[in-house]
Amino acid sequence: MANSHASTDGRTPFEVYWHARFLGNARLAPCSKILKQQPARRWLDEHADPDATTLYVGIDAGETRRIPGIRKGWAPWHVEFPLTNEPGLTKAAMLAEARSLGLTPPAAYDEGFAHANCAGCCVRGGQAHWLRLLERHPDRFADYERREDEFRAEFGDVAILKEQRDGVVRPLTLAELRRRNERRESSSRP
Repeated sequence: MANSHASTDGRTPFEVYWHARFLGNARLAPCSKILKQQPARRWLDEHADPDATTLYVGIDAGETRRIPGIRKGWAPWHVEFPLTNEPGLTKAAMLAEARSLGLTPPAAYDEGFAHANCAGCCVRGGQAHWLRLLERHPDRFADYERREDEFRAEFGDVAILKEQRDGVVRPLTLAELRRRNERRESSSRP
């Protein structure tokens, strides 16, 4: 998977991490900024008058805490969040509505993922997300595990995931997550 999950500029998230010398994680994802937000900003700068343009962002009522940061990040454009106006509108309800209109949502939703980012390899996903990827797409998980190991060999004790034990936050590698899952599965077999 040499060019897995390439962006419009041809780079993969891991190529961005290497260039930035920073491994994306749940808190900071340079891939999102560089591969999505910056190209969108360039397009807006070239084609959209901030005084005559409204941006619509598809977060739902459960994500309203993100609104101030999104508004600040997209200034001077006016930003609206129409899905937050209906508190009972869940992702499941939106997916059902899309299907009723003849739209086919990404397969990731049918596979139990909470979102359809980066073919399931989103560094913002937590441990449960990555375990689902391991279960559903072990090849993708293995690819990211290998890439994370290569990054760690160059830059030290960093990981996509983290864990907290005894009040101490530590990196949790994909390799360790996989090994723990394998031990758990083997101990639960009769």
